[in-house]
Amino acid sequence: MKEYKTISKVAGPLIFVEKTHDVSFGELVEIDLGSEKKNGQVLDTSEDVVVVQVFEGTSGIEKASTVKFTGKTIRLGVSKDLLGRVFSGLGKPIDKGPEIIPKEKKDVNGAAINPFSRDSPKDFIQTGISTIDGMNTLVKGQKLPIFSGSGLPHNEIALQIARQSKAKGGNFAVVFGAMGITSEEAQQFIRDFEETGALERTAIFLNLADDPAIERLITPRMVLTTAEYLAFEEKMDVLVILTDMTNYCEALREIGAAREEVPGRRGYPGYMYTDLASIYERAGLIKNKQGSVTQVPILTMPGDDITNPVPDLTGYITEGQIVLGRDLNRKGIMPPIDVLPCLSRLMNAGIGPKQTREDHKAVSNQLYAAYAEGRDLRGLVTIVGEEAMSDRDKRFLKFADNFEQKFIAQGNHENRSIDDTLNLGWDLLSLLPRTELTRIDEELIEKYYTEKPVEENVQEQKPEEKEKETVTEKE
Repeated sequence: MKEYKTISKVAGPLIFVEKTHDVSFGELVEIDLGSEKKNGQVLDTSEDVVVVQVFEGTSGIEKASTVKFTGKTIRLGVSKDLLGRVFSGLGKPIDKGPEIIPKEKKDVNGAAINPFSRDSPKDFIQTGISTIDGMNTLVKGQKLPIFSGSGLPHNEIALQIARQSKAKGGNFAVVFGAMGITSEEAQQFIRDFEETGALERTAIFLNLADDPAIERLITPRMVLTTAEYLAFEEKMDVLVILTDMTNYCEALREIGAAREEVPGRRGYPGYMYTDLASIYERAGLIKNKQGSVTQVPILTMPGDDITNPVPDLTGYITEGQIVLGRDLNRKGIMPPIDVLPCLSRLMNAGIGPKQTREDHKAVSNQLYAAYAEGRDLRGLVTIVGEEAMSDRDKRFLKFADNFEQKFIAQGNHENRSIDDTLNLGWDLLSLLPRTELTRIDEELIEKYYTEKPVEENVQEQKPEEKEKETVTEKE
């Protein structure tokens, strides 16, 4: 390793080093401050200057500090022993467990799966959440993001998916990566995994809010390197959960500002689409290889704006979206998944008689159509009142209420099988007249449908609501 004292500038988390010999993009760098050493990575190189991002922050670095270019890239030691362990965002164990002896070390930068080698995503993954399994099905090898908002319970949903998810074959693992979270949230994640026993099949990578922004850019690559090893060398079906990708993009914007780059939309760097694609496109299946990598990235939309560059670009790259609704959250419905703007583009590949059940697609379509009509009618009720509505409209209004209270709402710990979800869907559809089931074949209606009077399927009032009515009558 050659040593240089040619630092020309320090800006935010970056140092600029006058170029002395050819260096590689992504090469590891050691900075010697005398009293301590810091590590960094080559972010950019030109004819005259090398830009180095420092993992531990640039405080204490002076122009006289010594810089060493190691000629190596960031590598992660991988083995099946990574499961059941907790790591920092840079892949260092933080759970006081035994030392991991790696089978090999892999470059964390990886690469997207070659399109020619890709196999089509297939096979159903059961998350235990009705709105996902029943109406926006997750399929092995898919990229299905969750769009959330500030204050919405996306962390709880991430934990629920990690706990409950399973696929055919049973050789299933979860790699969980959290970026920019608080220490309290990190403890909540670890505690939940330990108490539910899910930690045994999970590898956890945690980047905290007070960790350097540079580390946040490495964390998802550590996660995906682990997932790729478990999937394609240990032949496991791996579910990758990344939260919160907005924090990752904010770190990307911070680095771009320090490099004095010309900003793109909303101040984010112009190459953010390419950068996100380098993460998302590492999910999938490979022909003639066992194992799969499925991604569920979670992101918060600033100001609940789905046109913000982070959800906007994510939507272009991925295969659908799960959207959390603030109105549902205000009603206390958990998980507050608003099915109307949701979509799973690969749903048809993972459902049907051989995968889930013959009636899956038809039930999903009918539930969606009926709930959409019920939601529309709510706007009309505010104008003319419920008394002026027809019996048919009243049935759809009751359906929408019951759909939210019974189908969407299931709490943090209820784990529904796909049969439970579809049976519940038929139970709700029995509130509608048979003539309104226009999305379902007659054969399926004969097999599964039993019409009920509207009164039989109406949610009972909560005790506190009954008490309020009693007090009002007395007054």
